[in-house]
This record gives sequence, structure tokens and C-alpha cells, in this order.
Amino acid sequence: MEHGILLSGGGDVDFMIHGVFQYSFFGHTVWITTTHVCVFIVMLILIVFAFAAKRCMAKASETPGSFQNVVELIVEKLDGMVDVSMEASAPKYYNYIGTVFIFILVSNISGLFGLRPPTADYGVTLPLALITFLLIRINKWKYQKPLTIWEDYCSPLPKWLPIWVPINVISNLAVPVSLSLRLFANVLSGTAMMALVYGLLGWFATLWPAALHVYFDLFSGAIQTYVFCMLTMTYVANEIGDGTRR
Repeated sequence: MEHGILLSGGGDVDFMIHGVFQYSFFGHTVWITTTHVCVFIVMLILIVFAFAAKRCMAKASETPGSFQNVVELIVEKLDGMVDVSMEASAPKYYNYIGTVFIFILVSNISGLFGLRPPTADYGVTLPLALITFLLIRINKWKYQKPLTIWEDYCSPLPKWLPIWVPINVISNLAVPVSLSLRLFANVLSGTAMMALVYGLLGWFATLWPAALHVYFDLFSGAIQTYVFCMLTMTYVANEIGDGTRR
């Protein structure tokens, strides 16, 4: 169980998903995997932090302490990022984008603490991308007229010549696939690389792999988090347009 949840060390090279324990559900065997355990740990960390932040801000003072400064800085930077990308529609998405950003970031950098990053599992990144896809579709039908939508599907040809409709439909369906695969592949590649380093070098890999952790877990993890959220905001903002309902 330990080698399933934690990145492998010693002589074993293991970055796969493993079953931790199983139970029967209506006659079917259901496995709790390392991904479930790691997601639970990440969520537990975020829930504890959220309660601590709420309690701190409820007693906020004009002279903030260290923790209050950290909380205010996180909220300010995340809201500012959403403002730049979504402009007038930003307030509606502060909470969602902020939550997704923090969840993905903590998941990506959890490898620094020996966990197998949950985002190295396609079963985690695909649902996140599907939520983005759902938001895109909802806002498209909410803020655009049916005729405009049809013209978009026919583009670049005129609306009376729908030759490009199948291609445009496929390109729309490719959005959640590309979003999820980009995040999944980048995180998994870093996880595989670090597992190989520890597996091949064993006890010799003590100090110097820290530099690789900084790149694969911290730097690359932060970049992939930003890319996922930025693409989400860009796609949704494009469908909202000026925010005028149809």
C-alpha cells in the first residue's frame, strides 16, 4: 500500500495506479485506488486551509498577520487573473476558477511530498475538462442567438453552405480532450521521470533530485495549472462576448 500511494524509492520503479482496498457494491467489486487516496489527502488539506482562512478573515484586523496576508494575497491574485481574462463576467467565475486553480496546483505539487499527483490520472483531469466544456456550451446557448451559432458552425463558409459543420463539431468536441490530455500528460511525464530517477539510483538519489522536483513538480505544475485555467476562462469568455443575453 505504501508504494502504491507514494512515489517509489529504493530499487523499485513504480509510477502506476494501484488498488489500495476493495469492497462489494451491489454485487460488483469496487476498488479504492491510490488516486482516490491522494485526492482525499489533497481535499483534506484544502478543506482545513479553507476553514482556517474563513476563521482568520472573520477576525480580520487592519494590521493583518502573516496568515491573513497570505489569504488576502491568494484571493487578490486569483481574482486579478480572472478579471484580466473575463472582464465584466469575471465576478461570476471568481469562486470556480479560484477553486479549480488551487485544486490543480496542490495536486500537481503533491509529488514534492511523496504523493502520486492525482492529476497524473486521466480520471481526474477529464472530469475537470468536461466541466469546462459544459460551461462553454451553456454560455454559448445563453448569450448567442441560434442563427449566430449556426453561422459559427458553418464558418468559414456562408451559412447556406454547411460543409464545415462536421469539422467544427469535431473541433468543439476536441476541447475537453485536449485540455485533459495536456494536463494529464505533462504531470504523468514528470511523475514517471522522478520514479525512474529514484528507481534507477536508489539510495544515491538523496539530495540532487531536489532540482528535478523543483522543475517537474513546482515549475511545470504551476505552468500547467495556469494554462488549464487560462484556457477555461478564454473559451468561456469568447462565448459570453459582451455579456448581452440573446
